[in-house]
Amino acid sequence: MIVKLSHPYYIMSDKKSEIEESNETSNNLFVNPIDADKVVENPGLIDFAHTVGGAVITKTDPKGIKHAALRAMYEQTDMQLTQIQEQIELLARQAKALQDRRQLSEIVYQAKLSFKPLIGHTYYLYERENGDFLVSMVASTAWPSGMPFKQFHGAVKLLADHTWDISESNE
Repeated sequence: MIVKLSHPYYIMSDKKSEIEESNETSNNLFVNPIDADKVVENPGLIDFAHTVGGAVITKTDPKGIKHAALRAMYEQTDMQLTQIQEQIELLARQAKALQDRRQLSEIVYQAKLSFKPLIGHTYYLYERENGDFLVSMVASTAWPSGMPFKQFHGAVKLLADHTWDISESNE
């Protein structure tokens, strides 16, 4: 690349003939000392630093990036799947407890009740000799001459949603 400049200081060339030629014509020309094949028009598009103080640019292996991304993705999804598995197990335990409470509530509501039960109070579930159930306010340990029933099933408590929960089981 040749640029025309008026000051003689800007005349630079490693070829003697160019200097002589420029002196003869009395035109002061700037000759770029860098070879044209070592200069790019858009230095920001090359994949290495184009100045001495430029940032070091290293090429990365696309397969390595994909491998690291896949490993991180699998780790995250496995962690989330484990968390969901734990939540499923918790929900299964809660569903089982609810089914048990429902089954107990059905037994209690089919049993003989000689009083109106109050929410939050504890009562006692017994089975008679004929297989019928009875809910009593008297605990199994409070019978003076032994329990007059076939079996004591446990202490039951009426919850606010009108289901029954067994708080003390004999089984």
